[in-house]
Amino acid sequence: MDILSYGIGTLVAFALFIGLVFVFISDITQKKHSVLRNYPVIGRLRYFFEQLGEYFRQYFFAGDRDEMPFNRSTRAWVYRLAKNEGGILGFGSTYDLHQSGALIFVNHPFPVLEEERLPTPSLLLGEGYAKNPFEARSIVNISGMSFGAISAPAVRSLSRGAAVAGCWMDTGEGGLSPYHLEGGCDVIMQIGTAKYGVRDAQGNLSPDRLVELSKVVKAFEIKLSQGAKPGKGGVLPAKKVTAEIAQIRGIPEGRDSISPNRHRDISNINDLLDKIAYIRDLTGRPVGVKTAIGGWRFMNEMADAVHRRGLEFAPDFLAIDGGEGGSGAAPQALADHMSLSIDEALPRVVDALIESGLKPRVRVIASGKIITSARAAWALATGADFINTARGFMFSLGCIQALRCHQNTCPTGVTTHNKRLQRALVVEEKYLRVANYCNGMNREIDMIAHSCGVRHARELRREHVRIVQANHQSIALNMLYPYPEPKARIRAA
Repeated sequence: MDILSYGIGTLVAFALFIGLVFVFISDITQKKHSVLRNYPVIGRLRYFFEQLGEYFRQYFFAGDRDEMPFNRSTRAWVYRLAKNEGGILGFGSTYDLHQSGALIFVNHPFPVLEEERLPTPSLLLGEGYAKNPFEARSIVNISGMSFGAISAPAVRSLSRGAAVAGCWMDTGEGGLSPYHLEGGCDVIMQIGTAKYGVRDAQGNLSPDRLVELSKVVKAFEIKLSQGAKPGKGGVLPAKKVTAEIAQIRGIPEGRDSISPNRHRDISNINDLLDKIAYIRDLTGRPVGVKTAIGGWRFMNEMADAVHRRGLEFAPDFLAIDGGEGGSGAAPQALADHMSLSIDEALPRVVDALIESGLKPRVRVIASGKIITSARAAWALATGADFINTARGFMFSLGCIQALRCHQNTCPTGVTTHNKRLQRALVVEEKYLRVANYCNGMNREIDMIAHSCGVRHARELRREHVRIVQANHQSIALNMLYPYPEPKARIRAA
């Protein structure tokens, strides 16, 4: 027996030795990896630890305020809100009030008493222009996330949670799925450049599909671009294009779903305004536009065109996405460097609407890393009417920022179509967290407003916010971006 054991051990050791020799020869002769040519076998540890670092860095090495795109402190705040545990902390905040860009709200010496507070009013989209205007009740809403980019359990949880919280849910550009309608929430149907869900067999916009969908959605949104990748169409990797998703989108299964980088039938402002009026007249629903902003030419040209043609051609809402936005797959060159951040884009867009006299006509929706109540309150004070967030709601579903959204290997089931991994996302539990997060955001936005001395969140203005500058001194937002005077009145319909 001892001899047999000795023989087996020798064979195992010999096999390992032969294996190492093979790896050594392979490493030293290959031409792709410089480290392995100079350090065969042992150099492989570099790649092993590099891969492990992605998973363990946030737990062992990064500080609470260090990580990107969202640090641990911000993620933990969303988790607590989603679990209805409140945003209470002890022994002071780790938020650095001296860093450039830090938000400081101007507290009122005599804040609003509870009996003086008013409910934050809902707003109508398309009032006076759409046959069926949409009454939007919640300040905070679910931004566009396609079924395909996120899983069926995620869409179902968002739909049911949105219905409980009273917010809307944007479909994203992947079309309307049964899961969007399951919860009975208000749905905004996004029309992307590939026109998934609203196109005919030739890929053109289908009036029949628009009329059919108008019976179950509250509004339509023409997507020009998004903050993650302006100038490039949406990308759904082949491994995420299942038979079900292919059927909903009208594309081949198992092949990359790549949208054009713009609408083929919209090449200028007049084309865009024509399309807005056409869809609104056909469906009776409000029609808006989603876009990232790279400069002021777009807003100026749109205001001039509406001035010439009349308010009936104006979009019912503008969803402005900051360059820091992005819940899905995007080329890094575009994600890092294309389009303005929401901090710069939002005040400029609002000012352009005020200046042209369009602000009462066009509702403004802000998005782009606005996942906390403080950022949302800043957006309202700047001039936004509503807030859209995608990743905030992803965190409420249990997202841990594994950065695997595009690889179909999401460990929490949010962005994968692997049935085994989807087990992690229990709809009956997560839809409540979606509702808690939305309600908690709205509640805390009102709390900030009351501390600033106003009765509800829609009374926040730029003078209620100060922004810390590079010299560590703060300046009022209305000094950075003074309110402009209206220069023209737009002709009514």
